[in-house]
Amino acid sequence: MRFGLFLLWLLSRLPWPLVRGIGKMIGLFFYLVSPHRRRIARINLRLCFPEVSEKQRRRLLREHFMATGRSLIERGILWWSSEAAVRRLVRLEDLEHLQAHIGRPIIVLAPHFVGLDMGGLRLTLEVEVASVYGPQRNQFMDSFIKRARNRFGRTRLISRKDGPRPIITALRDNLPLYYLPDQDFGRRNAVFAPFFGHLASTVTALPRIAQMAGAIVIPCVTYQTPKGYVARFYPAWENYPSDDVDADTRRMNAFIETCVREAPAQYYWLHRRFKTRPEGEASFYR
Repeated sequence: MRFGLFLLWLLSRLPWPLVRGIGKMIGLFFYLVSPHRRRIARINLRLCFPEVSEKQRRRLLREHFMATGRSLIERGILWWSSEAAVRRLVRLEDLEHLQAHIGRPIIVLAPHFVGLDMGGLRLTLEVEVASVYGPQRNQFMDSFIKRARNRFGRTRLISRKDGPRPIITALRDNLPLYYLPDQDFGRRNAVFAPFFGHLASTVTALPRIAQMAGAIVIPCVTYQTPKGYVARFYPAWENYPSDDVDADTRRMNAFIETCVREAPAQYYWLHRRFKTRPEGEASFYR
């Protein structure tokens, strides 16, 4: 593990076009040697894009692995390169949607695209933020990831295990919360909401936290481009949250689906997004 980080550090010293190319090749390598993850992503793409030919889905699958490999290798630039290099790698677009509301509770909705970490760390160069993280079992990796995500000293890291209280505290301290609520964590605190025409177990934390903290929701999607990454901010959602948690959760999934269709190879398809099924439905992944 430490040797892998050392190699990542070495790669971060190389010219960026070379790093980008190596990342794509590593992604293709994992495409070839990871049948389990390849199968999960293939099933997800088949479920979400039934109108697309099998040949096109295979191309999307390869592109996804290349985009993922590239994002993994380019994290070395995030973790060890200069602030100027990070600014060159990741551009912020339409930041005024966020800046107009600084000084009040804000939840930055950040869906699981491959550039997710790029946008999150780049944002800390502009404002102090709060972010929820999942503790790692390996103590060394846990310490390293926390240091990496707070390398510019402008992130209040909150463990997922600590529950909602520190999240609400951060929001009431007017720290924008960079929040990632679009994965399947089971049935607890979740509803089944449509996602690409299938019911997906979706946590209801976004509207519930927004309600408790009196926060507005501003989406931010980080797209990978040939020249780096673009973290694009969207206007604050009006009339959100409502008094209908199910409707609010459906609205979130519908927004994410629209963004995924803009860059279908860049959403995190390696995750079993449809793992939890309604009572009586068979698993898609067996």
